Amino acid sequence: MLKNNPLFLALDFPNGEKAIHFLQAHNLHQVPVKVGMELYYQEGPTIISRLKTQGHPIFLDLKLHDIPNTVKKAMRGLASLGVDVVNVHAAGGKEMIKAAQEGLEEGTPDGERKPKLLAVTQLTSTSSQVLKDELLISKNMEETVSHYARLSRDAGADGVVCSVHEADWIHTLCGDDFMTVTPGIRLKGNAFDDQVRIATPEEARKRGADAIVIGRSVTSSLDPTTAYAEAKKEWDDEKRTTNSQSFI
Repeated sequence: MLKNNPLFLALDFPNGEKAIHFLQAHNLHQVPVKVGMELYYQEGPTIISRLKTQGHPIFLDLKLHDIPNTVKKAMRGLASLGVDVVNVHAAGGKEMIKAAQEGLEEGTPDGERKPKLLAVTQLTSTSSQVLKDELLISKNMEETVSHYARLSRDAGADGVVCSVHEADWIHTLCGDDFMTVTPGIRLKGNAFDDQVRIATPEEARKRGADAIVIGRSVTSSLDPTTAYAEAKKEWDDEKRTTNSQSFI
């Protein structure tokens, strides 16, 4: 499924009933979805089971960040859910990322595919000013993201979550097989909301992203079905003109 459609729809809904109803009401059958903290913390594994039953590939976006042993045990449990992608914060360090991958390997049931492990470099809501003034990181955004990407690769992660504007040179640094998944996607003319480093699906594909996450441009649209189709068309049209690897 993800080989043909690596466009994750962010299900940022307060409960499972609203999320499932949205997908069904707008004929978004079996599209890849991202389940984040808001939905998972309300519904737990139940929402994952419901979405899997309906054929949706799932990116479970919990951004784990804790001591290595805790993350390893948490990932061991998450691996048993059968999701396709999970993530951690790269800022947790190399040992934590290694532990996360070990937990996934131990927790994946026999005969099933281990979830891909991504590491978040910097949130797309983080600006260069926030990086400097609030996080007290003296390096600029490019240097910081580059460092986190290389660290994540060396620790055994399968890829990173990064902004569109960093995807191409992360591939240059870490190799074409190191995946880049880019949130902060907006259709042309949509509001930025709380995102800072954003782009369209077309620009994401042009800059070498392997998958994108789109949310409010679809879920807040007056016509979500058409909005999702538009995003996919932008991605597919640009993909035909670029060399692209399959996501999963």
